[in-house]
Amino acid sequence: MFSSDLRSIYRAYLDCLNAQDWPRLGEFVHDEVSHNDRPFGIAGYRAMLKNDFLQIPDLRFEAELLVCEPPFIAARLTFDCSPKGSFLGLAVNGRRVSFAENVFYEFRTGRIKGVWSVIDKSAIEAQIS
Repeated sequence: MFSSDLRSIYRAYLDCLNAQDWPRLGEFVHDEVSHNDRPFGIAGYRAMLKNDFLQIPDLRFEAELLVCEPPFIAARLTFDCSPKGSFLGLAVNGRRVSFAENVFYEFRTGRIKGVWSVIDKSAIEAQIS
């Protein structure tokens, strides 16, 4: 698969997330997807994403940086949102926070098979202290 194809698939995946178009998620995510080396399967992955949107109603995935080396994509996603209640163990309680997530994706057969991510929790801590 070419880098340009993988980039297009990834951008369509982000559009799918932002639209919360859950029936289409399987077009972008492998049935046996894992997240941070935990096997989720697509049902578990979908449930995780739905919960993210419940906890953060104004959640929007924006790629600030995108590097593609097939079959991998590395991205820096930026967020500017207002999580309800506790987020990552922090009492955000609806305050607007900005933070980044650094994430790596492994693609197999044109779909995301593995996800490894780290959220910049210290950026959130600095904003709510």
